Amino acid sequence: MIRLQGVTKRHPNGLTALTDVSLSIAEGEFVFLIGPTGAGKSTLLRLLYRAEAPTTGRVFVTGRDITRLPARAVPALRRGIGVVFQDFKLLPRKTACENVAFALQVTGTPPDEIRPRTLAALEVVGLAGRADALPWQLSGGEQQRVSIARAIVHRPRLLLADEPTGNLDPRTSWEIIQLLSRINLRGTTVVVATHNTLVVDILRKRVIELAGGLVVRDEDDGLYASQA
Repeated sequence: MIRLQGVTKRHPNGLTALTDVSLSIAEGEFVFLIGPTGAGKSTLLRLLYRAEAPTTGRVFVTGRDITRLPARAVPALRRGIGVVFQDFKLLPRKTACENVAFALQVTGTPPDEIRPRTLAALEVVGLAGRADALPWQLSGGEQQRVSIARAIVHRPRLLLADEPTGNLDPRTSWEIIQLLSRINLRGTTVVVATHNTLVVDILRKRVIELAGGLVVRDEDDGLYASQA
């Protein structure tokens, strides 16, 4: 599903975010990407949905080399990738249903498919009864569920989550991670960048640790906090 070969990323300001990173993630895996602020986690995710390109090295997603993907091909790539952010990024004047539907509208989905697919996505995240609520009427956890519904409404093979629990309390954080785990069980490959050591230890999935732009650990034991 994902393969990085000797990837280095240097920003225009001279900062090197990633250095010679090589790793593979198989289809159907659930992987935690961990490490301190500035370790390169967000940069790595941005490379996968082509928000950035590597300085050197190659990036493959779903078997395709996206390293030098032309701009016109990026929207098609992203339709197969769901992305969830820490700050939700919901449109404040649109309801939960409208926020999710918008992701289909902008990609030219046939109108008769939009509502049933939107409601199905909200059902997956447990918000079918809150479809008409505006973001300000939802809790932080509910807003994150809407953003997850928006990310999966295209039925992507790959779901990337960048600090999805960063603004949430511990109980809600665990509920969101459980939701992502259930989505993974439906066949979607899930990669979660997180500082939340508790959920990493509890869920016991594969852990890739970054430090200073380098991969310093890649293990399947799922233990982080106890080894840090």
